[in-house]
Amino acid sequence: MLKILKYSFYDLMRSRWSYFYFLFFLAIGFILLFLNSDLSKAIITLMNIIIVLTPLIGIVFGVMYFYSAREFRELLLAQPIKRGAIFIGQYLGLAISLSLSLLLGLGIPFLFYGLFQSAEIINFLVLIVVGIFLTFIFVGIAFTISLRHNNKIKGFGYAILSWLFLAVIYDGLFLISLILLHEYPLDKFTLFITMLNPIDLSRILIILKLDISALMGFTGALFQKYFGTGFGFLITTFALLIWSLTPVYLISRIASKKDF
Repeated sequence: MLKILKYSFYDLMRSRWSYFYFLFFLAIGFILLFLNSDLSKAIITLMNIIIVLTPLIGIVFGVMYFYSAREFRELLLAQPIKRGAIFIGQYLGLAISLSLSLLLGLGIPFLFYGLFQSAEIINFLVLIVVGIFLTFIFVGIAFTISLRHNNKIKGFGYAILSWLFLAVIYDGLFLISLILLHEYPLDKFTLFITMLNPIDLSRILIILKLDISALMGFTGALFQKYFGTGFGFLITTFALLIWSLTPVYLISRIASKKDF
């Protein structure tokens, strides 16, 4: 698995899409800091970009890479190698390469503008960690969907629908449920429903760390009320870790049973 991870990582780091992903965040970072050198405001702005864009790039690029590497994967499947090692190695290679592009793309402009001399270094690291979590989660979702569907059109369709549901539709349904059930105590229900969406969890994680009361919203305020800022931060991080490990289990399970 480590060899497959290594070769997949090296191959992806030479890909033009990895360079484009890196240059995009590099440009965004320099533009935001050039327009306003306040690192805290730049981090808040980047929060909205990363929470929406990172899952989209992860799931789309994950599906693209899975289907484009079919011939190479078939060659590996003909060898005495465990199926789980092949798919998890490719998954980790892709997720790590995208995470590295994100880290370098945002890290270089922030270092150039004096990140180490600023009090915002912890908040910036939380932003990067959230981006990495979302990358691993949505690349894993992409691999899971692609493993279930051999048809490329279906795979892309379900991948885009999954991102659209978690990024947009989920919050709308959540809001409608709160309006319809407003006569009942919804505190625990709200916390549970929030745990089922990694994008909402990522947003709350950043907001809890930044302690932005104006942006907390109902669910963020509940996290702060029930868990406190510190414990809520740990609970949210643990939930994101579970979200990151779940696709690995699903990939291994589906790959071991699927007839290739």
